Amino acid sequence: MSASGGTKAIVAALGANLAIAVAKFVAAGFSGSASMLAEGVHSVADSGNQALLLLGGKKAKKAASEEHPFGYGRERYIYGFLVSIVLFTVGGVFALYEGYEKIAHPHEVEHWYWPVGVLVFAIIAETFSFRTAIQESNQVRGKLSWGQFVRRAKAPELPVVLLEDLGALVGLFLALGGVGVALLTGNGVWDGVGTMCIGALLVVIALVLAVETKSLLLGESADPAERDKINAALVDGETVTRVIHMRTLHLGPEELLVAAKVAVQHDDTAVQIADAIDAAEGRVREAVPIARVIYLEPDIYRAQETEGESVSEPSDVTGPRA
Repeated sequence: MSASGGTKAIVAALGANLAIAVAKFVAAGFSGSASMLAEGVHSVADSGNQALLLLGGKKAKKAASEEHPFGYGRERYIYGFLVSIVLFTVGGVFALYEGYEKIAHPHEVEHWYWPVGVLVFAIIAETFSFRTAIQESNQVRGKLSWGQFVRRAKAPELPVVLLEDLGALVGLFLALGGVGVALLTGNGVWDGVGTMCIGALLVVIALVLAVETKSLLLGESADPAERDKINAALVDGETVTRVIHMRTLHLGPEELLVAAKVAVQHDDTAVQIADAIDAAEGRVREAVPIARVIYLEPDIYRAQETEGESVSEPSDVTGPRA
């Protein structure tokens, strides 16, 4: 994912959520709607989440230091995980609490035109934000389905914004439904039911985000297509005859560590091997530009010693190229 694409989607979502939050709180104050109050808190939480994503992107750009020799690329994963926590607690749990209170102590929605007008405005604004996130995601997701894109994306920003905007839109329709039924029946309990549904939705989205960002924090390997490119680039068929085994790890969304043991000819000189290793590193960086940290260990291939070796990534052991 391009950093600019993620930033554009975040800024669009931030602007929409700030405007919507103000409108929702005004409507909640005039109408006494619990759904409106929950939605207002939801928009504030979303605005804070987008600020966290922007902060994480800025911190991730810091240069590597002696204490952090591999850089700060994972800052983006950390802040993505914080977003899921904020969404769960501030958005989901608060909405569930407000819904429960509204059901336990219902009262009629006053000045109905405030919440209805604000919800319509919010749906329009969130649709614009969601459309921007979809357009930016379409530039990088390729042939992946939306579910695959959310699960496999190494950059957390676009999946987070997509799920947030989706949750916001569905939540707005739930709030509109709750307020509408409450107005039609004169029973404020339905406003609370709508609020509870919003809370449950936000909790589910927060859990999905937590699972995905946790995986990124633990460290994910390169995509299968990138691993195949690295394998092909390492072998030159002359000095480097095969990849014995290889491990890859994302240090950040756009920075990949590659560690591999490669087989060389047993009678090559040290100078020949060093030159071949340098050339292999160059080919890997050309084939996969995000492979910025590369460690290659030359060895003599012995089939009987590698047959039982654990392989954690597909296509780790490759034969010589023709």
